[in-house]
Amino acid sequence: MMKNIYFYEVEKIYKSVQKDIEKRLEEFRETWENGSNKDIFCELAFCILTPQSKARNAWKAISELRDSGALFNGSEEEIVPYLNIVRFNNTKAKNLCLLRDQMTDEEGNFITKDFFLTFETPFEMREWIVKNIRGMAFKEASHFLRNVGFGEDLAILDRHILKNLLALEIIDEIPKTITSKLYKEIEGKLREYCKEVNISMDNIDLLLWYLEAKDIFK
Repeated sequence: MMKNIYFYEVEKIYKSVQKDIEKRLEEFRETWENGSNKDIFCELAFCILTPQSKARNAWKAISELRDSGALFNGSEEEIVPYLNIVRFNNTKAKNLCLLRDQMTDEEGNFITKDFFLTFETPFEMREWIVKNIRGMAFKEASHFLRNVGFGEDLAILDRHILKNLLALEIIDEIPKTITSKLYKEIEGKLREYCKEVNISMDNIDLLLWYLEAKDIFK
């Protein structure tokens, strides 16, 4: 796969923000290394809120839920008011409560980090998330894993990223829907491209997001 003209424009921008991107990725790794079971639960809960919603709004909602304690012990009805800045707040409140049930033991202790430590690879973690957590597909699962430092070989294929993959000629068209098989096929193409241009997948994800939002966030 050859570099096209658009890549050289992207490459210039990457050089200007590379240090900021690498600093952010190090912060993600530190979240996992130093974070508690509750901290990792917050990251997982954040990714349940992100579909069709702004990332900053989703994180604001999670932060307020965390600080109030409702994220850890509130009912659906108590959680819903905090989600008025994200879409589908009733459904997502239900999903958060279901997630909490999955990520606590019989005594009510959070086990999120301990649980994911039982997997050998990020790919295994992602497969479990997609199959078992309501409201999370490959994009959301990959997003969570990137945000806790496991995104070096995973793609977060949202519409902004796909638009840039088209411009980079990594894909020929933006699919209307993405099956799990197609997701992995596109991810594989991006993986090969990243090897060619010597930019890791987590770096290129934040770079392509920066091109759209002029922001290096989560």
